[in-house]
Amino acid sequence: MFDLSFIHTVPFYEITALLVLAAITGSLSLLLRQPLIVSLIAVGVLAGPSALDIVQSHEYIELMAELGIALLLFLVGLKLDISLVRSLGLVALATGLGQVLFTSVTGFFIAQALGLDVRTSIYVAVALTFSSTIIIVKLLSDKKEVDSLHGRVALGFLIVQDLVVVIAMMTLSAFAVSSQSTGEYDGLLQVGSVIVYGGLMLLLVSIFVRFLANPIVNRFARSPELLVTFALGWAALLASAGDFFGFSKELGGLLAGVSLASTPFRESIVSRMSSLRDFLLLFFFISLGMNLDLSLLGSQVGPAIIFSLFVLIGNPLIVMIIMGVLGYRKRTSFLAGLTVAQISEFSLIFMAMGMDLGHVDPEAMGLVTLVGLLTIAISVYMITYSHTLYRFLEPLLGVFEKKIPSREIEANSEQLENARYDIILFGMGRYGSAVAHYLKQDGYRILAVDFNPDEIRQLNKRGYDAIYGDASDQEFLATLPLQGVQWVVSAVSQHELGLSREDPRMVLIDALKHTGFTGRIAVSTQRIQEKERLKAKGADIVFLPFYDAAELAAKRIKEIG
Repeated sequence: MFDLSFIHTVPFYEITALLVLAAITGSLSLLLRQPLIVSLIAVGVLAGPSALDIVQSHEYIELMAELGIALLLFLVGLKLDISLVRSLGLVALATGLGQVLFTSVTGFFIAQALGLDVRTSIYVAVALTFSSTIIIVKLLSDKKEVDSLHGRVALGFLIVQDLVVVIAMMTLSAFAVSSQSTGEYDGLLQVGSVIVYGGLMLLLVSIFVRFLANPIVNRFARSPELLVTFALGWAALLASAGDFFGFSKELGGLLAGVSLASTPFRESIVSRMSSLRDFLLLFFFISLGMNLDLSLLGSQVGPAIIFSLFVLIGNPLIVMIIMGVLGYRKRTSFLAGLTVAQISEFSLIFMAMGMDLGHVDPEAMGLVTLVGLLTIAISVYMITYSHTLYRFLEPLLGVFEKKIPSREIEANSEQLENARYDIILFGMGRYGSAVAHYLKQDGYRILAVDFNPDEIRQLNKRGYDAIYGDASDQEFLATLPLQGVQWVVSAVSQHELGLSREDPRMVLIDALKHTGFTGRIAVSTQRIQEKERLKAKGADIVFLPFYDAAELAAKRIKEIG
């Protein structure tokens, strides 16, 4: 066994050992297609007293962890797009609040049945309601589905969940203040003062947003490095103010983000600070892992499996039920529902706050952490292979869809009623839009299909017949007005064809054959090696945009001489 005692002589050595260990375990998590959260908690377990016992300078780790949490909430505040909740309206609120209510109430009774006390049951039940916005956005971005209908719905109810997180943390802050007071009257007075200070801080932030945010940020934005320094300082300042006035650093950090969310540089701030956030959060998750007592986890395996199954199955089911009632198709409901099949890093932060207040014990923290590890690890695969999973479970999902899923079908049905088209074109990106432009100029009647609702609205404004749809959705393809159509063209962007998603071009060709389509099929690809495979599948023409453009350019040069 190697003697690692020399590491404890200097805190810098301990940090170095943690970073090296994190890099090694992180590379393993990439091979297993797992988010870094899982591997970082594993680093904490390995570095903690239960294993290698590398870290002795806990105060440095805790300091960076606190800064990481404040920065995380700052960036969440920057992305807290309330307009998205408004645009999705009923579905975001109904699905978000419905899932939170169902999970918390059902989770409480499960916790009670497992023998937990009332207070711990409440904490565990609330912790189970939060889904990881960061993980979900990352996975949907990797699959190029953030702008799809199910992606936008998921983001909408995740924002509602984020608002519930804020309320839960405010409640904990009030408990913290009252618990520090000697008498009941003093406790109420302290809670009242927190509310007053919170209202005052909200007023000041509102004034800042209205009159100062844009001018100040515009001045700092002249230097990208200075903009990052200002953003970090602003996040730390409001986090410190939140802590000083008694309603936590976390809420202060979130308010700091919200105060800059309306500025034109918010995306620049997010992109520049995301790496710093990830670096600092590394220490938070390591800290969680170090505080896990592996001897206590053995007794938590059974309850953790029960809670994990509840989160993995129950949360998606309630989302599917609510969205089905609201008139969404089972495919959209299923794909959106899978995004809540895990608990969040906020669940761990919430439990950590409860443990600091003495409301829950380390066993409860270990239980929720174990549930987090299980649900995050499994849900990553569920979301990554969601289309394959849907195809496998599709025969069982009919109960989650109305006979007429009005929100997706009626609008399209009215638009397609008695319509006749020469060409149906999938994918209205740069290439697809250009193809549609020239075909329309030549007098062809075109039906444009895209999976981005915003793009559909813009196309309709520009005079196109455009509907929402996905080329990989066989049910949708069966509803298309194919009678009289000469060509079906797929111009789906190459970056939308991820490894984790079934190839929509193949699904499209199979579905058209199945419906007895007698016209011709054209598909595009940027990979010349795919040409023969697509033609063998049944494509009449395979477009190679770069090669076709290069060939035309060479011909023009030759003609000019």
